[in-house]
Amino acid sequence: MQVITKDNQRIWFDPDLLREEPLRCFDPAFWQQAGRVTGSAQGRGTTWFVEGQALPMALRHYRRGGLFGKLVKDAYWFTGWDNTRGAAEFRLLDKLAQGGVRVPRPVAARAVRSGLTYQADLLVEKVANAQDLVAILAEQALPESCWRAIGAMVRQMHDLQVCHTDLNSHNILLDDQQLVWLIDFDKCYEQQGEQWKEGNLSRLHRSFVKEQGKRGIRFDASCWQWLLAGYRND
Repeated sequence: MQVITKDNQRIWFDPDLLREEPLRCFDPAFWQQAGRVTGSAQGRGTTWFVEGQALPMALRHYRRGGLFGKLVKDAYWFTGWDNTRGAAEFRLLDKLAQGGVRVPRPVAARAVRSGLTYQADLLVEKVANAQDLVAILAEQALPESCWRAIGAMVRQMHDLQVCHTDLNSHNILLDDQQLVWLIDFDKCYEQQGEQWKEGNLSRLHRSFVKEQGKRGIRFDASCWQWLLAGYRND
């Protein structure tokens, strides 16, 4: 990882994955003018999908959610460069990728300071030809092997002592090779001990049950038992 500090901003980036100018790559207009925007998705804001020289990427600007987000859309208290949202997620994704967990590789992160607050952006690898589990399970059931693979991937994350604070069925993807990916690590963190892991799994189970009632996804007790078997390597 390399770091650039210029004026009121700091950028962290992987030079093997980012061949473009780091100071320009967080501006959607840069990619639009180059004709390298391949799509977009709406969430709290717009995620731009762009074609980098090294790999396809997703560009996201950090925005607040909830009631407070209606008042302060994208400003966060500054408590140090390394504590900024993008820098923290970059480090966590790098740890997971290096540890063998299938996550989007972090390409670059930026924080722009303005007095006591900052704004942040993140550029990560785009997972190609993938859908989240809710979209897939709304259309078809998954075989036991897929559920076991999902459990095994969650276990790999937990073995690295990473707590995914929003572990749910939307944040697990399957690509066209049936490979499992974990995404959306904003506000996630490393945590020692073992007790929290059961609660993390319970959160995931509740999300499947919720989507089963809401959208009728193909999920039942046997699916969960297969997932747990993969998690425990039974």
